Amino acid sequence: MNPPERPVRVRLAPSPTGPLHIGTARTALFNWLFARKHGGVFILRIEDTDVDRSEKQFEDDVLEALAWLGLEWDEGPERGSTGYRGNFGPYRQSERGSVYERHLETLLESRRAYVCYCTKEELESERQVLLSQGLPPKYSGRCSNLDRPLKGKEPQSIRFRMPQTVVEFRDVIRGKVKFDAALFGDIIIAKKLESPLYNFAAVVDDHEMNISHVIRGEDHISNTPKQILLQRALGFEEPSYAHIPLILDRDRSKLSKRRSEASLLEYRNLGYLPRAVVNFLALLGWHPEGNEEVFGAEELVQLFDLKRVQKAGAIFNQEKLDWLNKEHMKHLPAEELARSLVPFLEARNISASPEFLAKVIELERPRMKNLSNFLDVAGFFFTLPDYDRNLLLWQNETNSKAAAILKRALDAIQAIHEDSFDKEVLLSSLADLIEEEGRGAVLWPLRVAVSGLRASPDPLEIVEILGKRESVKRISAAIQKLHA
Repeated sequence: MNPPERPVRVRLAPSPTGPLHIGTARTALFNWLFARKHGGVFILRIEDTDVDRSEKQFEDDVLEALAWLGLEWDEGPERGSTGYRGNFGPYRQSERGSVYERHLETLLESRRAYVCYCTKEELESERQVLLSQGLPPKYSGRCSNLDRPLKGKEPQSIRFRMPQTVVEFRDVIRGKVKFDAALFGDIIIAKKLESPLYNFAAVVDDHEMNISHVIRGEDHISNTPKQILLQRALGFEEPSYAHIPLILDRDRSKLSKRRSEASLLEYRNLGYLPRAVVNFLALLGWHPEGNEEVFGAEELVQLFDLKRVQKAGAIFNQEKLDWLNKEHMKHLPAEELARSLVPFLEARNISASPEFLAKVIELERPRMKNLSNFLDVAGFFFTLPDYDRNLLLWQNETNSKAAAILKRALDAIQAIHEDSFDKEVLLSSLADLIEEEGRGAVLWPLRVAVSGLRASPDPLEIVEILGKRESVKRISAAIQKLHA
């Protein structure tokens, strides 16, 4: 894609009527990538004109989720305060009433808009008549040529006088798009001067904030001709438009409500790495050249191109998200992974030194799917394992035989000096016992004694990480179980 002709300023404009979900997060990412790719500005604007449904907790959720993903905004609300960053605020629509009023008055004075007195009941009756006749349910325009207020009737809304024209625009992703504006009727743009509706408020804000590119979901494409005509009526410069594909379930049906409305922060709670989620979101409808699929944020910025965004729906593939998460976990430094694990450990009242945690991570990394299942595979490192004593028996071995082997292993381990307590020394110290009794007869009960598991990493590596004191304690407990 060629460099944009005007300075890039893009925006994410969520409504705080629910948590940030997967679709809005993907839209945020595409805007952020485009801004960073072209040295532009990423703006967060809160569209909270729906007073009845907007809640502060949902705005906080949006800010927290974007911050978790690492999608830092250049202008918009500050986290944890009522302030803003940027010179084009306020960035909440509920605080921009005077701005909308000024532009609404311009449309009313130029007769590009008019006051409508039709009640909801009257409009619904009119709509049903049109539907029964097989006609588009658009407004008849009965209030469009009034030369004075209707006596005894209250104004119900302000309508835009829709030009009878064909609107054509070039979508960055979809190419040439046409709409016949005559099918829309005169749309409502405000309930009253200080209470604009979505299409009008978005047009005014995009102009006032110098938005260069509107990158949003294809479900908004029918709003675009209405917004373009409003821009022309107000003498505004039109931004470029790019409508990204919807996210679909694997059967190409609409994304399930469970996924489409769930907070993106649920993925954090489930133990996914933010970098893996960002990687996954980027591939929902876009892919660079080649077959590589694992990317960091900096790589995505360099590679991102709106021209490579697909038109067809993007398929949500849970298995791919899981795979990407494992891939990112493989390459993340153990120290960084340890920091990410701390909240999950604290939730179970578990504490561990960073050094110990890093060692456990390096050993268990191949078995980890996400941060939340870390304790499922490595919990025995932090709490004394509980298991049936019969699990200590190798094949058809007796309790006394298993206890005798563990006692000899214990003696060998106790003889090792703390300063040289590692896997190689452990293996050397147990070599004679293994040679005499067989590898399975020694390492099986040792594995169970230190981990409580049938399957685990190399038991000698576990013993090395646990350290001499803890290993001796666990092996002694296993011997006592066998004698009980």
